[in-house]
Amino acid sequence: MADGISTVQVRVQEGVVWVEGEAYPLRNISHVGQRVLEVNKGAAWKQFIRRALLCIVVGAIAAAIFGNVAGFIAVVVFGLLVWQLVQLISRPPVYGLVLNTSGTQRDAVWSLDQAEIQNLVYEITKAIGKPDSAPVTINIKEAVMGDQVVKVYGPGAIGIAQHSGTGDIRGGGR
Repeated sequence: MADGISTVQVRVQEGVVWVEGEAYPLRNISHVGQRVLEVNKGAAWKQFIRRALLCIVVGAIAAAIFGNVAGFIAVVVFGLLVWQLVQLISRPPVYGLVLNTSGTQRDAVWSLDQAEIQNLVYEITKAIGKPDSAPVTINIKEAVMGDQVVKVYGPGAIGIAQHSGTGDIRGGGR
């Protein structure tokens, strides 16, 4: 699956949930839920303050030794730190469809729109109860696929993971 935001088609038909090219037989799904990945703003601010203090101290020492050029570079680095903080804390939450199959938890698709994921949970749960129901196709317009979520909210990133199911989730640290 490609990185970035794209449209993903999710179909429920003939006893199978299709997410793009991945198939999840309804009879193997033991739990359907969702989870949320959000930026941990407190950790982002702590990281920014540590880096800003380091920048100020090193910049002041460098400016005292090397003059105005080093001071200008320190100001530019500080500006980049502020820009990075704004980019980080302005990231929207990402909502994931979680499917438990045969004891394995899978994040089938992620979206920036919570209503899309809630609708998927409802439709898949309804199809599990009535496997012979009419086919359903849902287009997730703001889908965030696989590795993109790991880069933004995964290990090493500043994120909080919450979910409504059981199992281990690896959505970032506090």
